[in-house]
Amino acid sequence: MALQKEIIIFTDGASKGNPGPGGWGAIVATNAEVKELGGREENTTNNRMELRAALEALSFASLLHDAPVVLHTDSSYVINGVTKWSHGWKTRGWVTKEKREVLNQDLWKDLLDAAENFSNGLAWQYVGGHVGIAGNERVDEIASDFADGKKVELYSGPLEGYGVDVKNISLDESKKKQKSASRSRSKVAAYSYISEVEGVVMTHATWRECEARVKGKRARFKKATSAEEEAEIIKTFSK
Repeated sequence: MALQKEIIIFTDGASKGNPGPGGWGAIVATNAEVKELGGREENTTNNRMELRAALEALSFASLLHDAPVVLHTDSSYVINGVTKWSHGWKTRGWVTKEKREVLNQDLWKDLLDAAENFSNGLAWQYVGGHVGIAGNERVDEIASDFADGKKVELYSGPLEGYGVDVKNISLDESKKKQKSASRSRSKVAAYSYISEVEGVVMTHATWRECEARVKGKRARFKKATSAEEEAEIIKTFSK
């Protein structure tokens, strides 16, 4: 890849069940070329996949010509861990302020080591998820498809032939409003929870019951806020 002013990275992770089947995705772009990366693990968590995506992206970027790197992620866990928490973890011997072992130490240590390889600078940039930012939407698709066990075609080639505008980090206002509405809905009390596992649909009075059924499985689940919505979800899940 050609020498250029900046390397742009997007990363994301996903898991179905948390823990459950997981996937990770990354885009590494220079001013000339783009490389998509991704993979799958059978039993993992969303946080581990977020870390793995960042680690794999930085490992690949370290092989390129030395240039400033900007890594975009929608994971507050990754951003806060790198920029706020990691110094204290290392000082205390990899335990938290609450005297608990830091989770995912193996990946954190590898990621922090990888981050030291960029003498021209590495910036960590938080971006909102599911608000229409092109690079973020693409890595979310890669990670989710790998987690679902789908075949994923990863792009590797010239920037001009890439269908994702990775240099544009402006968000889609309509998607931002949808996300805001979804957050507002999450605060509404549940009428019930509906799950579908291997074609069998069930309703649950509590999230704990629903979670126990779907955890670690390939499943669908959703909260209903009324009897009418419950009936509609059951109808959809039964198709």
